[in-house]
Amino acid sequence: MLRRKLNLYCNLALLGAAFISGLSFVAQKLGMHYIGPATFNALRCFIGCVSLLPVLYIFNKIQYKKYDKKNLIKGGLIAGIVLFIAFSINQYSMIYAPAGKAGFITSLYVLFVPIIAVFMKHKLKNNVKISILIALLGLYLLCCDDISHFEIWDLLLLLSAFFFALHIIVLNCYSKKTNPIELSIVQFLCAGVLFLPFSLFFENPTINLILAGWKPILFIGVIVTAGAYTLQIFGHKATKPVLATLILSTEAVFAVLGGVVILSESLNIKEITGCIIMLFAIINSKISNKKLITTGDKSNAATNTKQNL
Repeated sequence: MLRRKLNLYCNLALLGAAFISGLSFVAQKLGMHYIGPATFNALRCFIGCVSLLPVLYIFNKIQYKKYDKKNLIKGGLIAGIVLFIAFSINQYSMIYAPAGKAGFITSLYVLFVPIIAVFMKHKLKNNVKISILIALLGLYLLCCDDISHFEIWDLLLLLSAFFFALHIIVLNCYSKKTNPIELSIVQFLCAGVLFLPFSLFFENPTINLILAGWKPILFIGVIVTAGAYTLQIFGHKATKPVLATLILSTEAVFAVLGGVVILSESLNIKEITGCIIMLFAIINSKISNKKLITTGDKSNAATNTKQNL
């Protein structure tokens, strides 16, 4: 019973992360009107770090548990480096690629995560495999009008999707071994430091430009970076990586719905169908079925079951 409640809370944390990220698209576009991508990403990471410090203080007062600092440093550095690469490629490609196609290609991390997991010798349940395919169809209907031809930016976006998938795998591994807020702070600090030289030497940001775009920058730094990504780490504590990916992929649904509510945009039949299919994929992935055991050796049954995603 306790484990079910924990799973529910973690799933809700991931859904909250997807909701926040889905509503952040407008703010990201507005912020890029004032500063370059490296400066934007450096600021969002450093603001995320600072805004999490009081949260960490309160969290440790309420519930403090000692973790191995080696896992914190190692996990934070790896996650930060992977996030830096993913953010860099994605943000730069978004300047040139159409938004709908970029959203769809980036969302292909929903396919890369199970592929990486299989290479890590995890097993996938049948309903999860089906849900992945359903989610891909939903994402296509929701985000993309034309993928009949590919350009260099599309390939770069595909590469960024791989690194976003890798980031999910890293967080899923280290979130169970560390304080989630500390892990979030370390990864953002690492990514921010890596963005800093690119910002200073290639973009020459000014205080006036940063102050001019302070609203979207602050929103992305505090609400999205500190809020959504920290919720994501909490969510990974009791959620398998593939299921976590399916839940996070609803970001596309929230992005479209956010456009309807905030920007008074309209949904066509194709996009409505995509939303419904995406939600069905999540529900289908939560339906329990017998886990796959690829060997008849009963002595290995327990091990194989634990590795199911």
